[in-house]
Amino acid sequence: MNERYDGLLMVLLGIVIVLLIGYRVNRWLMSPQPDLLPGIPINDRIPDHPAIGLLEQEGYEVVGGKVKVNLSFDAGHKPIRSRLFIDYVASGSNGELYMVKLARERMPVDWTGAGIRDRLMPYLLLYPECAGLLYVDMNEGEVHRLTMDWSDEEWNGNDEYNT
Repeated sequence: MNERYDGLLMVLLGIVIVLLIGYRVNRWLMSPQPDLLPGIPINDRIPDHPAIGLLEQEGYEVVGGKVKVNLSFDAGHKPIRSRLFIDYVASGSNGELYMVKLARERMPVDWTGAGIRDRLMPYLLLYPECAGLLYVDMNEGEVHRLTMDWSDEEWNGNDEYNT
């Protein structure tokens, strides 16, 4: 008689486990996706530009063309729209992806912390899974590789906030 109850108990336990697993899988499948930007988009159309040769000389391979990122801001009274442009997407020697921005004469970068923060940091924040940003200056023939790190180090500068 004990063997019959043991078998019945095992069958009931198995049914409960299958129901719990089914419930968890159903809940996982029906849960909404997190509100994250998808990975960096790759535009297959790559227009020819002298910057591509410079990037290849530096060991990068251009894998995507210009990408337009549409932005919308809620300013309280009306939506404000803007956009960011990524000129190219390049791949490094280890397969990591980099966004590429070409230097513009009318919008030069001030190579200070504040200048880089104001002009280029939005790109680094937009796709954090990218290895960084390549800033190509054709006039100088240089490719600047920018990465960003959060620093917990206390600022020791002379400013009004750290006195």
